[in-house]
This record gives sequence, structure tokens and C-alpha cells, in this order.
Amino acid sequence: MKNISLYIHIPFCKSKCNYCDFLSFDNKDSVMKEYVNALINEIKSYSELTKEYNMKSIFIGGGTPSILPCSDIERIFDTLKSYYNIDRDAEITIEANPGTLDEEKIEVLLSSGVNRISMGLQSCNNKLLKKLGRIHTWDEFLLNYDLIRNNGFENINIDLMFALPNQTISDIENDLKKIINLRPEHISYYSLIIEEGTKFSRLYDDNKLVLPAEDVERHMYWLIHDTLQNNGYKHYEISNYALDNRECYHNKIYWKEEEYIGIGLGASSYFEGFRYKNINNLLNYIDINGDISKLKECTEKISKKTSIEEYMFLGLRLLEGIDKIDFYNRWGHEIEYYYKDAIQELIEKGLIMENGSRLKLTKKGVDVSNFALSMFLFD
Repeated sequence: MKNISLYIHIPFCKSKCNYCDFLSFDNKDSVMKEYVNALINEIKSYSELTKEYNMKSIFIGGGTPSILPCSDIERIFDTLKSYYNIDRDAEITIEANPGTLDEEKIEVLLSSGVNRISMGLQSCNNKLLKKLGRIHTWDEFLLNYDLIRNNGFENINIDLMFALPNQTISDIENDLKKIINLRPEHISYYSLIIEEGTKFSRLYDDNKLVLPAEDVERHMYWLIHDTLQNNGYKHYEISNYALDNRECYHNKIYWKEEEYIGIGLGASSYFEGFRYKNINNLLNYIDINGDISKLKECTEKISKKTSIEEYMFLGLRLLEGIDKIDFYNRWGHEIEYYYKDAIQELIEKGLIMENGSRLKLTKKGVDVSNFALSMFLFD
């Protein structure tokens, strides 16, 4: 039986953050139940296509999935268990924001089979949290973290951000001390990107957003890297760190160009050589009510050329890099058949290195990863 992973999108939040361009909405409680009904029907619609597959990971993201009532969480997982072959050791993650969990909901998550929680903290500094538009404080995060840990969760990720407006090196050092003291199994640490259409984008265009200079941003990145590695966290992807054997299996599916199905509003899939993307209109999604023949906004047959490009782009995000043997097994040619000149140029510039059968970014290459990865685009 072949392996596959599943992503489920819950597009609801208590409040939209100032930096967020994700497909999510606040103040939509009135349609939440209808959305879950349509989502459940979409889950059922895929069951015939996936009956020969073994579900190795499930990731429920958003939005804020933990905003759902307990009854809806139970309905979703009851449907998954009834219609899919879920591996007994599957990694099952749900994203959660502080203030959306209590003991009853944590018990429901545990009994439903969730074994990993990804907590959206972003910063330990209350002033920065307010600037980001987050609706929690550091103390409120701690209350939820302790509640999760004390009620049996043994695999917790904390999402953090750096290069925030007015953030200093001292702020990063203080964040790192607090987070390391909590000892989560996994830490995701992302640099702020100003996305079009967000409140931050409008402030930035009006010169009302003071961001750290590029050299300070890189200093922050390597301070985070060195501090976490010195405290037992393996840096395994450009923005991700984990204790031993706690790397996120689901995210590695994306980076290794393996198959997954996305369910819910705007969700993407990569399945049997095709990419699919669901529609983005919330009310239309609800009206279609899970009919996957009507949900697809676009369907693309992935060409060999595109597949190779994506393999290189995504695979080089992993610090272990690309396995040249795996490349040959996938496409029947040595990697140099396609990229001899690009590889040679990047090696000469000190941006990538060869280590046995692996090709990976150097420290210098990580700093200019967008340029390095662009070298693997075909003309």
C-alpha cells in the first residue's frame, strides 16, 4: 500500500493578524458549522481515490483550527477514521493559538488521535505581539502551553518570527532563553515577509513600519541557528529546528516532493502526477458541499521539467540537501545531465557543496538562498 499525507484547511480566526495573507477570516462563526459539513463531505468524496493508500500524516492548519467547537473536531476525526486507512503511527498535527484551548478540547484532541500540536506564539514580547495584531500575551501562551503539556502532549511545535518591526537582537536573545527553557520538541522560526494586501503592507508603503536592516536580520538568523543548535536542536530545514527524532514528517513530504491531498477552502494537492487547488470563495465552497468535481479551481499535469525544478527548489531547503542517487532513481539521469554548469558555478561561489552523494547549501548559500535556488530554473 502506497503512503500519502493529508492537509485539512480551517479558514477561521478570532482576529486577522497584521502580517497575515493566509486564506482565513474572522467573524465568520455563523458559517462555521456549514463549512465543517462541506469539509466532511469532501473528506468522504476522496475516500474512493485513496482507498489503496496508507495515511502517514494528517495536518490540520488554518486559520486557527483550534477555534472549532469540540463537537466539530470530533465529527472531522470520526469521518477520517471511517473513510481512510490511517497508519497506526501517523503523525497527526493541529495548529492552535493561545486562548483557544481548554482541558475539554485537549481531551477531545487526544481521544481523536492528535499527537502533535503546533502553537502560534510568534514572540515572547507583549509589545511586539500587540504590533503583530496577536490577541494573546506571553503569560496567556504559557497557560495554554502548560495545559497542553500537563494533559499528555509529548510533541509540541512553537512558531516564532524574527525581523519584526522595532525588534532588537536583545529581544531575540530573550525569546530564545524563554523558549529553550520550555523545551518544545520542535521550533519553527520564520523571518517576517511583508505580503501584499496586509495591514503591514499598507504601513510599509506609507513608511510607517521600521524593520531591521538586512545585516541585522541575518545576524538574528544565525544567532537563532547557533543558540538552538548549541541547545540540542537540529537545524534540518531553513526555518525549522527539532530535537532528536522530532522533525515534522508532514512538512518533509512537501520538501521532498512526495504526494499529499489538500481538503478545504483553497487547499492544494499533489496526487498521481497532478496538482489541484480548491476554490477560494468561502460561500461557494459551502454551496458545492464537498463535490470534488466542482471544487477544483485549477488542475495541472506536472511535467518532468516542473517536477525536477520543484524537487531542487524544495529539497535544497532541507539542510541535508539533495540526494543525487535519489535524483537518478526518479528521472533516470545523473543530476549533472541537467545542472552541471549551475552546480559548478554555485560551488565556485561557495553557495553549495557536495558531501558524498548529497548536494546542499553552504552557510553562505543559506543567506542568499533565493539566488542559489533560482539557478535550478530551466530557461
